[in-house]
Amino acid sequence: MKASKTMNVWLWIAQGLLAAALLLTGFMKLFQPQALPFPWVKELPQLVVLTGVADILGGIGIILPAILRIRPGLVVLAAYGIIALMAAAMVFHIARGEAASIGFNIFMTVVAGFVAWGRR
Repeated sequence: MKASKTMNVWLWIAQGLLAAALLLTGFMKLFQPQALPFPWVKELPQLVVLTGVADILGGIGIILPAILRIRPGLVVLAAYGIIALMAAAMVFHIARGEAASIGFNIFMTVVAGFVAWGRR
């Protein structure tokens, strides 16, 4: 199924939003973790590095294959990876009693799901 032109524009907007958010958070986690306001950042520095790398890889994977037109099907896999990352983040926050802070994760999951559905 080929997406309509309008749908394609919305998918590009969603991919750009995901890429920007993930790259920003990833670089902050790796290079400025002290600027992040979350208590777990100081408690679990190894997790900060791991999630920072995962964020950057997700940000690259959600947009670069489509821009370069090299294996654009990888965008769908990146979207699934982002969904898995956000699901893990939600479980982590809920387990720590921080359920009120999963709104961003839910939003990112919905946007990644839209990209996975639209680019399949």
